[in-house]
This record gives sequence, C-alpha cells and structure tokens, in this order.
Amino acid sequence: MPLKFMKRLLTLVLFASVGLHAEPMHESIFYDSEGIHFESHLIYNSDYGPNQPVLLMVPNWMGPTENAFKKARKLADEGFAVFVTDMYGVDVRPTNTQESAKAAGFVRADRPMMRARAQKAVSVIESLADEYPLNPNKVLAIGFCFGGGTVLELARSGESRVRGVVAFHGNLDTPNPADAYDIKIPVLVLHGANDPYVPKEQIDGFFEEMRVAGVDFQFIAFGGAVHSFTNPEADSDGARYHERSAQRAFEMLSDFAAELL
Repeated sequence: MPLKFMKRLLTLVLFASVGLHAEPMHESIFYDSEGIHFESHLIYNSDYGPNQPVLLMVPNWMGPTENAFKKARKLADEGFAVFVTDMYGVDVRPTNTQESAKAAGFVRADRPMMRARAQKAVSVIESLADEYPLNPNKVLAIGFCFGGGTVLELARSGESRVRGVVAFHGNLDTPNPADAYDIKIPVLVLHGANDPYVPKEQIDGFFEEMRVAGVDFQFIAFGGAVHSFTNPEADSDGARYHERSAQRAFEMLSDFAAELL
C-alpha cells in the first residue's frame, strides 16, 4: 500500500474515532495553602485508562472558567489528564478585565508567592495519583497569558518534578533574570509576533536570560498573531484569536509532550 494512502487512511481512522470517546470527567479539587482555600479542576477522559500524562494548566488572568475548561476538555480527548490550576483562591473569581487585572497583578507582584502556588499545584497532582488515572511522573506545565508567565516562574524556581514548561502568549519578564540558572527543564515559548503587550525589550531580555544561563529553550513567533491568539473569545486590536497560529501552537505542544513524556 503506498505510504501516502496509508497516512490518509490513518488520518480518517483517527477522525472517525474522535466521536467514540466518552465525555471527559471533571472533578473539583480542593486544597489549602498559605491559609487560603483553593479550587482547581481535574479534567480527564477515562477511556485512556490509567497512568495518563498530566498537563498542569495555568489559565489566563480570568482564572478557572468555562473557557479554560473547554481547552482542557480538548486536551483530555488527546489523552492528557489536565489540572486546571487555581492561582487566586476560591474567594477571587474575576468577572471582567478590571477584576482580572487586579487579581493577576496581585500575584505577579509577588513572584515567590506565584512560584509557591504553582509548586503547590505540582504537589497536589502527586497526591491524586492513587485516586485518579494520572501519572505524576509525567507532568508538563502549560500556561496562557498570565498563566504563561506563571509557568516560566515555575521553571525559574528550579522545579524539576515537571518535565518541561510551555508558555502560550505569556509575559516573559522576571525581577531576577539570574534565576534562569536554576532552570533544570526544557522551556517552550509560543509567542505572537505582533503582540503589543510583550515589547521587544522584554523579548531581548528573555533571550539574553536564557542564553547566558544555558537553558534548553525554544522560542516560536507566529506571524500575524497578537496576544491571546489561542483564545476564541479574544477580539481586540491587541488580543485576538488567530486560528492558524493556535492550531500550530497546539501541534507544537503535542510534539513537545511526545518528546518529553
């Protein structure tokens, strides 16, 4: 059978099988840290059996929302258990951009706290392994916008319980670039080439930070994309969904996961 025909046949089989999977399971995961009560969410598809690789997902500045859960369900249908991380605590649930800017700004202003909350999420994932079909030894951390900056800080903290981090259209700055020397894991940054919220100076600083520290990093800039290019709800001049770039970015996530997990 010609190779081209075999590839097409495999593609058809894969598309045909998508509808055969059960709806992903969605569990609220409650825990305490720093005297604050958090509610994160575990989304997975039981059809993929035990020991599923895990994506620790930090959503954008709106926190755990249906928009974030929709992304997580799509990833669950690819065989990942997705831990949608609450970085604010249950008492903080932004409903508009002003509230989300305040909530995200509070966390970003305290990078040690940001790192501690992300590290707590890794610990919670480890604690779930006996009850849920996930493999705590195969974890990637991914984040969107505010979440992208968060997972980069997780890497800068020296965290090694995750295999790598992927930042989708996230902020790249950090108060202490020398912390890059503590990065022990691969880093993938997926960036909109026309993103007005991440200036060239910030990109240049990130490159220098990674280069000097000898970090295993990749930086992909998508032409025509601005901020929030994976978010179908984003529709402003500076932050807008870009279907082509979003599709390519998630394919790159899949390749990164295949390499590391």
